[in-house]
Amino acid sequence: MMLSCQDITEVITDYIEGRMSMGNRLKFHMHLGMCKHCRRYLRQMRQTIRLSASLPRAPAPAQVHDELMRRFKNWKN
Repeated sequence: MMLSCQDITEVITDYIEGRMSMGNRLKFHMHLGMCKHCRRYLRQMRQTIRLSASLPRAPAPAQVHDELMRRFKNWKN
């Protein structure tokens, strides 16, 4: 079965991180071979990862940290 564009967006992180089975990787490549939009999406994801890695690592301000902790404390799946 072929992967859809939505399938690609759901598994792209697994693909980039090398956590995809050979069969699914083949399906992924087959879809990319026919879909210029997903090829573009993959390039954008890789570029985003590269650019994010080059950002300086600065701790969040205490106010932001406290607010995030408050929100996540009561978060339910």
